[in-house]
Amino acid sequence: MPKVSSMSSRELVRLLEKGGATYVRQGATDHAIYSRIVEGKRYSAPVQMGKKSLDPVYCKRVLRQLKFTDEEIEKLLQGF
Repeated sequence: MPKVSSMSSRELVRLLEKGGATYVRQGATDHAIYSRIVEGKRYSAPVQMGKKSLDPVYCKRVLRQLKFTDEEIEKLLQGF
């Protein structure tokens, strides 16, 4: 299980986009919706925007909702 540290909204978005997730739309509140296609299925997750520090559990939950594997998360965090 990879160790994810706290990060800002901007850093999380950069990490998601590096992993192949794309911006879909702005939600009704302060959330942006990102999606990722894995094995022909589309997965979406809301991301809180404008936060200077997001909880590590929240960051990992977003990554899991977009179906990132442990190996993919490790690879993304290495260059981060």
